[in-house]
Amino acid sequence: MTPTTTPTTPSPTTEHEHAHPKPLRIYSHSSFIYWWPVWFVGFILTAVTYMYGTPHQLEPGGHPRELIHSSSNLGVVYFAVMFVVILITNLSVRGLASVIVLLSGAFLTLALAYFGWWDAIFTWFGDLSIHMTLGGYFWFSTLLFVTWVVIVFGVDRVSYWEVTPGQFTRQSLLGAGSHSYNTQGMAMEKHREDLFRHWLLGFGSGDLRITTSGAIPQQINMPNVTFVGFKVVKIQRLISSIPDGDQL
Repeated sequence: MTPTTTPTTPSPTTEHEHAHPKPLRIYSHSSFIYWWPVWFVGFILTAVTYMYGTPHQLEPGGHPRELIHSSSNLGVVYFAVMFVVILITNLSVRGLASVIVLLSGAFLTLALAYFGWWDAIFTWFGDLSIHMTLGGYFWFSTLLFVTWVVIVFGVDRVSYWEVTPGQFTRQSLLGAGSHSYNTQGMAMEKHREDLFRHWLLGFGSGDLRITTSGAIPQQINMPNVTFVGFKVVKIQRLISSIPDGDQL
């Protein structure tokens, strides 16, 4: 006897999803999206300064509760993180040599901080050590965090691209109009060469470049698209879908 199998029929929900796939929204972000390590590390140093800082009276007769950590390691780490973020967001770091230089610099900074040698190094330069008060860490990190949230989840989402079967449309929440392109013959490129910017700071972000078809092809550049690998796969699936009106 041969076993018999009962054919399974797809659920109505699955059939509906295949017949009418959900549109995909693509948001192009500014380079400010990569600044999250500055406020993240700043909040950590705020907590460390609050727990282990010592009160100092910076002005005669002033309030003595200005908390400052005795070690300059905190200031060095914060300035190093800020410098690296500025460098990465303004320069394209490509090639193994650039990666080795940045990793070596980060390792050296952390190693000197771990062994407590930064204070000794600063004495060679006339005790030009780096210290910040609790308020300095807190207020700068808070201002940067609020600005980051407003830009990433607000300003960058005012306009976006929406991909539907057969259509690629520029949308705007401010009612500035929309422009649609036919996806037939459309070429798409994914650029993710910058190891630090796209992988380390951007969690798999990348740049998309789309070239439309037609008599006058247009090139659409979308920098800093988060989770670009997943979105490229979904874009390809939507582009290959046949709109309902084109079915025979």
